[in-house]
Amino acid sequence: MGTKTGKRFRAAVIGGSGYGGGELIRRLLLHPEVQLTRVASVDFVGEPLSAAHPQLEGQSELVFEKLTPAEAAAGMDVVLLGLPHKVAAHSVPDIIAKTEARIVDLSGDFRLRDAAAYERYYGQKHPATALLEKFVYGLPELNREAIRAARYVASPGCFATTIELGLLPLAKAGLLEGEVEVVGITGSSGSGVVPTATTHHPTRSVNLRTYKPLEHQHIPEIVQTLNTAGAKDIRLRFVPVSAPLSRGIFATSFAHLDAGVTQAQLADAYAAAYRDEPFVRVPRKRLPEVAAVAGSNHVEVGFTLADEVDPRSGRRVVCAFSVTDNLIKGGAGQAIQSMNLLLGLDERTTLQDPGAWP
Repeated sequence: MGTKTGKRFRAAVIGGSGYGGGELIRRLLLHPEVQLTRVASVDFVGEPLSAAHPQLEGQSELVFEKLTPAEAAAGMDVVLLGLPHKVAAHSVPDIIAKTEARIVDLSGDFRLRDAAAYERYYGQKHPATALLEKFVYGLPELNREAIRAARYVASPGCFATTIELGLLPLAKAGLLEGEVEVVGITGSSGSGVVPTATTHHPTRSVNLRTYKPLEHQHIPEIVQTLNTAGAKDIRLRFVPVSAPLSRGIFATSFAHLDAGVTQAQLADAYAAAYRDEPFVRVPRKRLPEVAAVAGSNHVEVGFTLADEVDPRSGRRVVCAFSVTDNLIKGGAGQAIQSMNLLLGLDERTTLQDPGAWP
């Protein structure tokens, strides 16, 4: 579908006033092939995009519109759905029934194949279980060809993306099984634009605190993904920690490997998994760090293998480290990457900038 700009595709962002929405809008305004046509929101209705996103001052004549999701999707080639969990699940069926638009959903509502797991971790019965099998999980490093062939993509969660990419080489190599323990440290932007008692800057800036330990909703998503990649009988224990950062996730994952696994074998597994990946880096002379990827769609992964074998289990521990920007590769950037694949475009489009240092 052509436009007056000469761009080939039309896109709408639904739920565009939050931090993730701002990143979606920014990347789409830069896109050479996709024209951002509508931004729907229940906030800032009738106001310019810069009312919510000051960095967009003078960058677009669009305003936030109060539209139903199906109205926003009408006539679009693709919609990027930035609605909250539980809300998206009620909106997607209407979009599919009334439009031909492809969908990239950033909520958690269509990531899980198991409706019982969704009910347990999201606290409600899934209202559209028949659609779960129609969505492809949008992790390009695992599902690139399936995303290209799909119409509907469930974009992964920020913690899930970070942890999965740290452990994916082990799963693909058949080395990952049994107990996996993870501590994930995250920045405040992952909590959204509205401050709460636990995310407000005066307390966040001087504090570390955990939340949802062993119960976070990304647990079944991570297990599902790693099992699909080749892991065996994963039992995941995950503790998230909020940190005084605006952007970034640092995940440390402890896996228990066969005693005979070597450093060289692990190096080969990580190299094989990510040699041709445009956004995943395995630093040679340092371990991953958040500032190296903040502001970009890039990921850094690395590992440290314990010298000794645990005499009780006969296994050797590896610490896998992985870092992302939670708003970009952990959110809007990965959604744009999947959108590019859906539309048959170079997946790197508008995402190749390396971010800033420090």
